[in-house]
Amino acid sequence: MQINSEKISLKEKVGYSLGDGASNLFFQMFVNFLLFFYTDVFGLPAAVAGTMFLITRIWDAVNDPIMGMIADRTKTRMGKFRPYILWLAIPFGVIGVFMFITPDFDSTGKIIYAYVTYTLMMMIYTAINVPYSALMGVITSNSLERTSVSSFRFVAAYIGLLVVTGTTESLVEFFGNGNDQVGWQWTITCFAVVSIILWLITYKTTKERVEPPKGQETNFKKDGKDLFANVPWLLVAGATVFQLTYIVAKASVMPYYVKYYLQEHSIDLFGMHIELSISYFLTSGAIATLIGAIMTKWFVKKLDKKTTYGGFLAISAASCFLFFFLEPGDVVMIYAVNIFSGFFLGPVSVLQWAMYTDTADYGEWKFGRRATGLIMSASLFALKLGVAIGGALTGWFLAIYGFEANQVQTAEAIHGILIVLSIYTAVIGVLGGILMIFYPLNNKKMEEIEIDLKARRLETSTVE
Repeated sequence: MQINSEKISLKEKVGYSLGDGASNLFFQMFVNFLLFFYTDVFGLPAAVAGTMFLITRIWDAVNDPIMGMIADRTKTRMGKFRPYILWLAIPFGVIGVFMFITPDFDSTGKIIYAYVTYTLMMMIYTAINVPYSALMGVITSNSLERTSVSSFRFVAAYIGLLVVTGTTESLVEFFGNGNDQVGWQWTITCFAVVSIILWLITYKTTKERVEPPKGQETNFKKDGKDLFANVPWLLVAGATVFQLTYIVAKASVMPYYVKYYLQEHSIDLFGMHIELSISYFLTSGAIATLIGAIMTKWFVKKLDKKTTYGGFLAISAASCFLFFFLEPGDVVMIYAVNIFSGFFLGPVSVLQWAMYTDTADYGEWKFGRRATGLIMSASLFALKLGVAIGGALTGWFLAIYGFEANQVQTAEAIHGILIVLSIYTAVIGVLGGILMIFYPLNNKKMEEIEIDLKARRLETSTVE
């Protein structure tokens, strides 16, 4: 049996990828700027913002799996997952804008407003991204083609990252004209409009092809039991928590690292003026990450998915330890470490979602039931849990070490910023990489599963 027969067109791969570009215009805001926005623009204490990130995950623990089960049981002429992209594209953009508005409230009112808008945004993020992620699992049954689709997806995601890191600072200055609160509001509005357009293109250009096994009955309890018996999924989900904790802690503390530790340091190198602004620093790492993402398919062929994912995550995180020893004047080395770490992070997120779709195949092969939406929703919860832990611990660490927004920082506060960026991030990321040593689904095993599943589906269709 030919296992590479189900090819996806370039148009559909690009169209699908634009959805992650749309999502990342906001997700990268959450990762790179949200804590900074809440402390230095919105006016929340760092500890309050950190606590909010974690508390809102309590609702997600229920909300994410429910959305996955709803998506799995949706039946429309447009498919199971695509309709949600159409229905929720505009709400996604609108709620995202409200999240970055700074109301003229007292401190209590601001805290309530932040909790409400952040919680709503996380709900709508789940409601559109669970079906979007699950869609990749039903575009094709071919594992290697899904890896290719995932590569396209994350190229678009990293382009979104480049847009956010490269333009946010300038757009805020342009629209705000000295008023950062107004600048942030209009910057997010621009991103929201683009995001809505990209979501709609994704809906228009994609198609669902893989169906659950014939005769599969709806059973919430059975789906949940199968999920927690799916060992490959448990391992990827655990690694995802470590991965996103590392990514968010690193990205969240970088604006503070540049603003309060590096400040105005710059050098002239080979006739070029290298400046350590927030945008330049974040963008240099983002470009390296994009290059790494583009090379994912090559690395997978040489090293296998699990080795690339786990090994590159550990290397990316371990390199951050070097930040602890670099002085503000070490501009070249600071950029070099940031670029090196960013490059090895590139393939990690690409492979993360491709491996989740592999665990959905494994679940169908092992248990005779397919619950792609539940797999992806539970996976998204693992991702958001990592985002929450990374943001919460960063906020708490800043508070513990005496950080005060828009003030000259004490030596203790600067030390706290360095601890988060180097030691904390290095340890967390390496632990995630180590966990993947136990992941059983290598390329050869997935090929065997794919052939077996195709034979089963062919046998079922022949009987009918």
